[in-house]
Amino acid sequence: MNKHIMSFSIIFLGICILLGSWFISQSLHSKQEDAAKEAQFRYELISANESNLIIFDKKSGEYWQKFIDLNAGPTDWEKQTSPIFKSSK
Repeated sequence: MNKHIMSFSIIFLGICILLGSWFISQSLHSKQEDAAKEAQFRYELISANESNLIIFDKKSGEYWQKFIDLNAGPTDWEKQTSPIFKSSK
């Protein structure tokens, strides 16, 4: 009778260890998916008009602006600070 209880205890412990490791792996996997989704929708491209493009960083509030002259070549992107958030400088 004592052998049966010991066998059952060992089997139960093994099942608990397997379930615990499975729960931990699932929680780590879901955190990685959340981080990937957050990074995927972090930036937004806004076309203010036909000659002005803005890339907005939703996480930091910063944005980059590019003016496109219809009769000129490419111009550089300029980093701007958001008027919504106070700068930490």
